[in-house]
Amino acid sequence: MTTTRRLSLRELNRALLDRQLLLRRSAMDAGAAVEHLVGLQTQVPGNHYTALWSRLEGFDPDAFSRRFEAREFVRISLQRSTIHTVTARDCLALRPVLRPGHERPFRSAWGKRLTGVDLDRVAARARELVEQRPRTFQELGAELGEEWPDADRPALAQVARHALALVQVPPRGLWQRGGAARHTTAESWLGAEQSDDTAPDGLVLRYLAAFGPASVKDAQMWSGLTRLREVFDRLLPRLERFQDANGVELFDLPDAPRPGEDVRAPARFLPEYDNLFIGHADRSRVISAVAKARTWAGNRGLPVFLADGFVRGVWRIDADARRTAATLTLTPFDRLTTAERDGLAAEGARLLTFHTPGAVHDLRWE
Repeated sequence: MTTTRRLSLRELNRALLDRQLLLRRSAMDAGAAVEHLVGLQTQVPGNHYTALWSRLEGFDPDAFSRRFEAREFVRISLQRSTIHTVTARDCLALRPVLRPGHERPFRSAWGKRLTGVDLDRVAARARELVEQRPRTFQELGAELGEEWPDADRPALAQVARHALALVQVPPRGLWQRGGAARHTTAESWLGAEQSDDTAPDGLVLRYLAAFGPASVKDAQMWSGLTRLREVFDRLLPRLERFQDANGVELFDLPDAPRPGEDVRAPARFLPEYDNLFIGHADRSRVISAVAKARTWAGNRGLPVFLADGFVRGVWRIDADARRTAATLTLTPFDRLTTAERDGLAAEGARLLTFHTPGAVHDLRWE
């Protein structure tokens, strides 16, 4: 590891797009893609459909939905204690590694409401309840409250969320369907035990494959883990070192793709909270501070579109009750070139066909 080459902002942008399968649609199977990306952020249950459609050739949402229902994929709290869609294999492997990222926020928030409560007993009873049948957190808190009547019921339910590996069961997460967020343990749902390997080294290497080049701070922000500097130090013989335009030290896998800054980046539509723009502490490689401020409505993220590789606006689809007519509305943050508008219009037409096949479609600019 000898190089400390400085990478421009656009070089980092193109590298990230390539790792995130957004420079060109990939022929990967959906399972391989989800594992390559180390899961998909799916705080909104249906986000994995738009995320994968934008990344994979010929993505079939119905087929993915059937695989999800068959327990090949699950939605579970992982990185940063937020909900991700992962394969069953990754669910069992990643949750033990990422458990510290669940314990810290619980202690600093919910745990303060449960002073004097035996949390291990609460977790054990919660496991019994959710393995009897999947429950919502409201149901779980109410039932736990019968045994701990003086305790805060929402906080009791959160013991389960942070101490147990809870998956959200279908129909939540299925294609164009919905349902309450009901939970059971990953072990019960998948019929297998979690891994006993809690070392984060492999996770860091996978992170760099999907998000690199990146700094130690980037990896910590993405994962919710702390003290990763020592992990990077252990991995140094297997990494290359770079700098960004501000001199921040970045690390990457030696053979990972790093396209030139002039490589064309096509128009892409992404769901709110997509992996692309939450994988780094410094997100300027894909979104400016000004654009970032406009991708939120209150505390709710908005779906975004990319032009020339950067977040340049937000979008929404409005459909009638019978989904016989649908309109895609695009709101750019700045002036788009004619070529960028044409690219977004063409990709937007495909997005409408994906989400509302057979409907009468319209595209509008705000």
